[in-house]
Amino acid sequence: MPEEDGSGIHCRLDELLAERDMTLTRLAEIVGVSIVNLSVLKNDRAKAIRFSTLVAVCDALDCEVGDLLVRAG
Repeated sequence: MPEEDGSGIHCRLDELLAERDMTLTRLAEIVGVSIVNLSVLKNDRAKAIRFSTLVAVCDALDCEVGDLLVRAG
C-alpha cells in the first residue's frame, strides 16, 4: 500500500534486521547515523536518503539497494 506521502516505496529495514539478528541501535553504530534517522527510514517516513547512507546501510546489512527499498503495493 502506498505511504501517506505517496512515494510508493517501502523500506524493508525491519525484516533485514530481524533476518540478521541485528538491532537498530547496532546498525546506527555501524553506519554512523542516528537511531532517530534510521527509525524514520524503517517506518517509511523518510522523504529522502543520502546515497552515502544508503550504501553504508547496505554494506552493514550485506544487501543490495533492491533488498532494502521496494515498491509498495
